[in-house]
Amino acid sequence: MRVGDVVEGVVASVGRSARVTLDGFPTRPVGEIGPLDTPWGRGRATDLAVGQRIRAVVMTVGPDGERAGLSLAAAAYPELWAFLSGLQPDCRLTGTVASIESYGVFVALDEGPAHPVFPGVGFITYAELSWTRFESASEVVRVGQRVTCVFLQIDTWNGEARLSLRATLPDPFLAFADAVDAAGGEGRAVTFRGRVTKLTPIGVFVRVADGVEGLVPVEGADVSDETGRVVVPDRGDVVVGGEGDVAVGDEGEVVVENEADVVVGDQVHVVVTRVSREGRRVVLAWVGAAAGSGR
Repeated sequence: MRVGDVVEGVVASVGRSARVTLDGFPTRPVGEIGPLDTPWGRGRATDLAVGQRIRAVVMTVGPDGERAGLSLAAAAYPELWAFLSGLQPDCRLTGTVASIESYGVFVALDEGPAHPVFPGVGFITYAELSWTRFESASEVVRVGQRVTCVFLQIDTWNGEARLSLRATLPDPFLAFADAVDAAGGEGRAVTFRGRVTKLTPIGVFVRVADGVEGLVPVEGADVSDETGRVVVPDRGDVVVGGEGDVAVGDEGEVVVENEADVVVGDQVHVVVTRVSREGRRVVLAWVGAAAGSGR
């Protein structure tokens, strides 16, 4: 058996998934239909009955070459499956925004068949809409808008082409990282002015460029060299907010000596101490504290 083969057989057992005795493999069930691999909008694998004859597409093949993961949905809509399986990663697809939902955006693609259940074959998760933060998807796209997206992968459970809109746009994080490198790299006395966006137990988040936020970690936090991940030791006295020492600069920005008195919306001056391209994280320090902080 190979991925993409169309096979037939009889349901042997039904539990969380259904086991299938395939034609040509009469001695034991070698096919399995997962709980979400039934035709879209028609229930789950548990709705199948023992002894029921099925037709499915092989989605995965085990290392022994016999055990196979099956999809009834792909066999039920062969034209749609043929279109999806023919897409190449990173190719660009065009279409029209068909629906904006709380969990993502459906796109009716210019190419390929319509989806039998959903408003469009293309689907964009919120994370793939934009590099910048937004409150509602309607801030980024609108129903009826023409879009060009990058194809990421097939969602075999829903029969969708997972798309990225932000992949068609410049990545502001990479541009910021390049700018830091051009200025001399991490730890240089290059000051950025930014807006405080969030106060958390691990530190203060500051927007240092459009679509880029960095973290000023609380004192005592451990910062990973590779990914920039911040870990705060288990302690009950980590508090952001309260009394602290601040001063006001010539342009009204807050010059921070202690992060405890910073509030969301403040304009502050910070220095970049670490940029992790791998972890897509920016670690910052307050101006004046970077040299001696060790962060």
